[in-house]
Amino acid sequence: MWEQSLDIVPVIDLKGGAVVRARGGARHLYAPIATPLAGSSRPLDVVAGLRALFPFEKIYIADLDAISGTGDHDAIITELEAAFPEIEFWVDSGIATEAAAADWLERHRGALVIGSESLADLPTSPRFDLPRRILSLDFRGDDFQGPPRLAADASLWPARVIVMTLAKVGTDQGPDFARLAALRTLAPGHRGLYAAGGVRDAGDLRRLEAEAIAGALVASALHDGKITARDLRKPRPK
Repeated sequence: MWEQSLDIVPVIDLKGGAVVRARGGARHLYAPIATPLAGSSRPLDVVAGLRALFPFEKIYIADLDAISGTGDHDAIITELEAAFPEIEFWVDSGIATEAAAADWLERHRGALVIGSESLADLPTSPRFDLPRRILSLDFRGDDFQGPPRLAADASLWPARVIVMTLAKVGTDQGPDFARLAALRTLAPGHRGLYAAGGVRDAGDLRRLEAEAIAGALVASALHDGKITARDLRKPRPK
């Protein structure tokens, strides 16, 4: 155990009303999760299991049906917000316009994640510089998903930016340290980069912290017991 300051954010991916196991960004293959942390794949059960493991203050939700345009989990997200008032939910629902962003924020108390993969161009995109908004820079392999300027111009970024390497999600390959380093070079003064995809264990968390990454989105390593409650627990101040 180390006195870590890294912000660790569990991830749940929602598809067809269930929490699914994400792997490699192949969303059509995702199946309901089986985890020792919960007795079912119901979102309420999985979030309760995560909270039993550790008192997480934030949880990221990817509404895969909304992102793919095949439905949404808006009612389930509302239910989670009511059941767990102590958690700030970060939600990517495939929002692509300012009108849709404003509507979502009016109905929910959490933070809206604006995924670059959902954006057609910058003029029609939601604003990134308003409260309760997080930008996700989405990559498939070496290809950025979204308006190219968004990945190249750090002046457009809000305070919190997720660096999402979709091919590494659930693959136990380790975070995309090279891409994180490149983005840190692009925006040396930015202190809000979050790594997403591939986190394996506490060693990865220590390295991310050492490289001045603000936080990490984690899923498989929690469900597989590779990151434990002991790894997550910060020592009490002396």
